[in-house]
Amino acid sequence: MTAIEHVTDWRAAVRAATAHGERFAGAWASDGAWRAAFTAPGTVRVLSCPADHAETIVDLVGAAEWDEREARDLHGLRFPGHEPHRALVAHPAAGWTTPVTGDGVHEIAVGPVHAGVIESGHFRFHAVGDRVLLLDPRLFYKHRGLERAAEGRGPDEALAYAQRACAACAVANTIAYAQAVEEALGLWPDRALRVARTLLLELERLYNHLHDIGALCSGVGFAPGAMAFAALKERAQRLNAQLIGHRFLFGSVAVARGVVALTAEEAAGARAGVRALRTDAAAAWRELEFAASLQARLDGVGVLGREDAERLGTVGPAARAAGVRRDVREDSPRLWFGSFTPAGPLAATGDVAARLQVRAAEIEATCSALDEVLSAPVPAGAATARDAVSSLGIGRVESPRGATTCAVELAAGRVTRLRLRTASYANWPAVAHAAAGCLLPDFPLINKSFELCYACVDR
Repeated sequence: MTAIEHVTDWRAAVRAATAHGERFAGAWASDGAWRAAFTAPGTVRVLSCPADHAETIVDLVGAAEWDEREARDLHGLRFPGHEPHRALVAHPAAGWTTPVTGDGVHEIAVGPVHAGVIESGHFRFHAVGDRVLLLDPRLFYKHRGLERAAEGRGPDEALAYAQRACAACAVANTIAYAQAVEEALGLWPDRALRVARTLLLELERLYNHLHDIGALCSGVGFAPGAMAFAALKERAQRLNAQLIGHRFLFGSVAVARGVVALTAEEAAGARAGVRALRTDAAAAWRELEFAASLQARLDGVGVLGREDAERLGTVGPAARAAGVRRDVREDSPRLWFGSFTPAGPLAATGDVAARLQVRAAEIEATCSALDEVLSAPVPAGAATARDAVSSLGIGRVESPRGATTCAVELAAGRVTRLRLRTASYANWPAVAHAAAGCLLPDFPLINKSFELCYACVDR
């Protein structure tokens, strides 16, 4: 059970948490309070202070910058020491970019309307010639207010708002939400429900990683790889539709009960499909490894070093490519991963090549997990009472892009606060950092090597 620890000296409490090796997992405003979650193996702590006592912690925890900027835009909170405040969710006409001056420096604006099929995002490059000095990303053009819309609704009804934050992360977001609600209600999933949810998460990871490798090939104009992995992704999503009834696995998660159940015959058929995908994906990956024109474009591009990945709070494949070997699947008692070791690149160089290699390695690990889960029938399962009821629950899930944290506060059987901090939200600052110092034409490649969602950031 996650308890709220009320503190009087906010900065001292945060400093003590980080000194003990706890990792920042997001902060949010809640009914006159400012709260932050910190994780360590086997534990999640939530620190809370009155909103008017919330000094900035960006100098202590660099990953908190966006949380503070968003809270000021949406909730009017002020964080002494966080100056100048640059808008994040709000879109003022001026004052949101970082001033950059010097001989030969110019600005290049890209977006928010793009030539391809892509969500709205504005990228302001400060450059000398083709060399990027600094990148300011500006998102939240499609901000839907999903968290606010969920307030006052019952837990079952509010689940739809977490699910619709993003199609590509629908399972990860809804399982994190369901875990948070179940923790607040004192419920614990039985083995069948843990297995069923793990199945869904790995099915989602499989098609996302296949897509991301194909998109990266597209980013350098390597059409054979882009087409091969697009076809593999299509097969993975058709398998989703066959098993669950939806290509993006919508409607497959509920609070306190399982939705998905597979007979022995259905599980065996899905297992055969995954094995065929695994074989063909491995063959397609070997083709990429020996494509000299592709490999020459990857090494040393968009480097994110380990120290910077730690400082920025980077998660998922992007962090593991930089040598930060953390994966929420290692510490997920509400799921069924057994003994799990995070996949890593051949060398933790933190560049585009390493981020590509991590995904290829994770496809192998995901297919192994799916092969084990599908070796037997998959019953629906349920969650039953085990712990004390609380006003707060925290759910944490490793999405295809990294750690996603969901905080749910309940009162009188209703959601009073929903905070969904996705891996994409955590990783966008790392994209901006990785772009600095690179050539402007390399940015599409760098961006695709992270392949973050716009939608689950905008929420």
